[in-house]
Amino acid sequence: SRHFDGQLQGKTVALWGLAFKPNTDDMREASSRRLMEALWEAGATVRAYDPEAREETHRLYGDRADLTLCEGAYQALDGADVLAIVTEWKAFRSPDFARIRSALASPAIFDGRNLYDPAAVEEAGLAYYGVGRGRSLRSSGRGPSP
Repeated sequence: SRHFDGQLQGKTVALWGLAFKPNTDDMREASSRRLMEALWEAGATVRAYDPEAREETHRLYGDRADLTLCEGAYQALDGADVLAIVTEWKAFRSPDFARIRSALASPAIFDGRNLYDPAAVEEAGLAYYGVGRGRSLRSSGRGPSP
């Protein structure tokens, strides 16, 4: 939300990855759930793609106007402002940054898994935000951190 000065109302965020970890559809501890719920609370819409967890996500959240579960990674970018990477699926490791830049209204990548080289992303004309670079994203224990 730094990218928009915290103003997410009416923004659309593309999410790549919903599952807790690659090669599973497990959503129990998935950081995507906290992120989506926070985005919805802030008034944003989510367009998400995950190779495995689409059905599980639909089972958890049902049909909602602020969630579109997409058939493909690049389809999730349609009409999106920014892209957030949530699960480190192999398929997301070497994306077409030029294609991402041209698809996004406010070209930025929030890299929650530190998959990309920030310089390469910025060279392609996108703002880069590494999330939790150098430390684990998962907080220890349960519940909100103080």
